[in-house]
Amino acid sequence: MAKWTPRHEAPEPLEGPIVATITGGTILWFVMFLVQVPFYGWFDDHDLTWWVWTCLAGGGLGLIGIWYVRGRDAALKRAREAAEAAGTPDTGPRA
Repeated sequence: MAKWTPRHEAPEPLEGPIVATITGGTILWFVMFLVQVPFYGWFDDHDLTWWVWTCLAGGGLGLIGIWYVRGRDAALKRAREAAEAAGTPDTGPRA
């Protein structure tokens, strides 16, 4: 098993517009749900109603994701401000 162990450092995580990305994805899930609702009968006839409910579940989970990443973003900003006020170098990710 030792030969499969990587011998290099893991790269730093990529940071980007996380809140905007999650919000955009959530909007897309809800739009896909709303587009499919008028055709629910067709989905039901073909035993594909799971497509409709998957989109609704994706939108609902996206709302939880928005709440989570907004809190994470606020916590990162608070930690950065506290580090700047204390005069210590900030080693956390940038948001």
